[in-house]
Amino acid sequence: MKKPTPAQRQVEPTLAKEKEMQFQFNDGGRKESSRKGSAGDCVCRAIAIATGLPYTEVYADLNTAAEAERPRRGKRSSSRTGVNMPTIRRYLAARGWVWTPTMGIGTGCKVHLADGELPGGTLIVSVSRHLTAVIDGVIHDTHDPQRSTLILENGKQRIAGRCVYGYWQRST
Repeated sequence: MKKPTPAQRQVEPTLAKEKEMQFQFNDGGRKESSRKGSAGDCVCRAIAIATGLPYTEVYADLNTAAEAERPRRGKRSSSRTGVNMPTIRRYLAARGWVWTPTMGIGTGCKVHLADGELPGGTLIVSVSRHLTAVIDGVIHDTHDPQRSTLILENGKQRIAGRCVYGYWQRST
């Protein structure tokens, strides 16, 4: 039996802490609004955190915006269980936020939820099945949504971080 080549050997990755973003717990005012239990309210939380608007106001506004939707499979968006992307885009555009896509169909992942890969300032970042607020490079959320950067045995880095689909930023 032949010896495996270096490329065939399994490489044990190690976590590269220098690429991880800082994380700060922030529920966007959910607890103060007397909401209880868990919910899929990341859209409402991220918008409340980034805009500084009260959670209850954003919650009510998103539900009102959802009333204009044509229901998919019999369901409309809900602040508690999830908001459709077209509704999010209309809601934020009406408040002066601009969408910047970071990937397109067939382009692969170009920007990750990792330190130094997003611009500074206040952002609402779209990753797979989640929205999170990033303020000056610090993630503000109820949990840390990033994935890890890996350093391979040969010293090369491989980012296994969460791909960023795009982000909203206040227009200047």
